[in-house]
Amino acid sequence: MSATAVSRTLAGVLALLLSACAAPPPAPPAAVAAATTLRMRGDVVARNDRYVLYAPTAEDTWRTIAARLLGDADRAWRVADFNRQLTGSAALDGASLVAVPLQPLDPIGVYADRVQTVPILCYHRFGAGSSKMVVSQAQLAAQLDWLARNDYRVIPLVELQGFLAGREALPARSVVITVDDGYESFYRIAWPLLRARDFPATLFVYTDFIGSKEALSWAQLKELAASGLVDVQAHSKSHRNLIERAADEDDASYRRAIDAETRIPREQIERRVGGSVSAYAYPFGDTNETVLAALDRQQFRLAATVTPGGNAFYAPPMLLRRTMIFGDYDLETFKAKLQTSRSLDAR
Repeated sequence: MSATAVSRTLAGVLALLLSACAAPPPAPPAAVAAATTLRMRGDVVARNDRYVLYAPTAEDTWRTIAARLLGDADRAWRVADFNRQLTGSAALDGASLVAVPLQPLDPIGVYADRVQTVPILCYHRFGAGSSKMVVSQAQLAAQLDWLARNDYRVIPLVELQGFLAGREALPARSVVITVDDGYESFYRIAWPLLRARDFPATLFVYTDFIGSKEALSWAQLKELAASGLVDVQAHSKSHRNLIERAADEDDASYRRAIDAETRIPREQIERRVGGSVSAYAYPFGDTNETVLAALDRQQFRLAATVTPGGNAFYAPPMLLRRTMIFGDYDLETFKAKLQTSRSLDAR
């Protein structure tokens, strides 16, 4: 979009704001645009109950604007995304006016040609090794750097709840990072890379594994959770396939076993790590009605499979899609796994 078109767009927004804020009819867009040049940088040019038009200073960032006008610097994405829609760019450098939406504009992420989806990435182990389940330090660093450079926003898993309920908008390029099982390599390799980029992650651990030779310790889990960036959630007690029965398991024995696989990890993590455990990752991605009923009794609110793809606002909260990231993926393959929208084209 050209500079002239940008000026016309923002002038039009300003004209709408002024028409809502004052009784006299609004000035023509050209006159309005000229009038704004007389404003001081850092001024609120116009305001109503839905929008603010702001003249940024040279020192402003999206975060400082969001902190000043929305009361929360972490909502900077809302301002940046809205101005990208208006102007075609989220660059703040040299902007004469910035439009700030005071309310979420589209909490369910539905557009004329597509619907927003949120990919949940699933990792397991990190470091050297030939197994496809192991992602190297260099691979992970390249993937995280690519997300940062290309305006993806890594969000905590818990933020999906408001989106799935139709209450809270999410950044257009939201992505969730999860890591299964509880291998010690997360602490040694992945955690420093995530922390350096301020990226949150959810650790899904099966509690029988914690404290064993290759696993994280309870003390490490507690330290990670205390950082505020790592959320420790449940991945069962023993990592058995929850839909397969042992040869000697009758209906009652199976129900008791499934109760233990859902209840015990929640109780142990909450007691030994702290916080609330309300999300569950199915071992091998499998579930059934018995498992779902047990999770409901334990008050789990989100649960993840390993069915690949992104999650739209209508995704079942207890059957979330999750995309495995393997060690044999190059960066191009990784990029292709980031499904942040789904076409509404019926053809």
